[in-house]
Amino acid sequence: MKKIEHIGIAVNSLETSNDLFEKLLGVAPYKEEEVLSEGVKTSFFKNGPNKIELLEATNIGGPIAKFLEKKGEGVHHIAFAVDDIVAEIARLKAEGFTILNEVPKKGADNKLVAFVHPKTTNGVLIELCQEAPETL
Repeated sequence: MKKIEHIGIAVNSLETSNDLFEKLLGVAPYKEEEVLSEGVKTSFFKNGPNKIELLEATNIGGPIAKFLEKKGEGVHHIAFAVDDIVAEIARLKAEGFTILNEVPKKGADNKLVAFVHPKTTNGVLIELCQEAPETL
């Protein structure tokens, strides 16, 4: 894993939270996007070399809606940038981690993503991110 790619925060309202984080960080989000397969709308903020992803549920049965119902707003995941997501999935499986999706899928911000179950990472959902090829 090369670096923390971003920190994902589940929010009830993207509009309200965008205003809050714009005031907090002093910058507007640089990107907003909907990921239909995950039932989520996202916005991204840059803070120096770091990124924050805000996530609002668009599907009441989706993972963000379930998280918000169970835990409320707050940190949802920590994402790490990787060069080879397939190799990293294999490495983590060999180390005994539970991978939630063993085949990378298209995520927000032009990334291929896979998730590591929080029950094997001290309660923190871990996302692996690799820049997606231009053909996706």
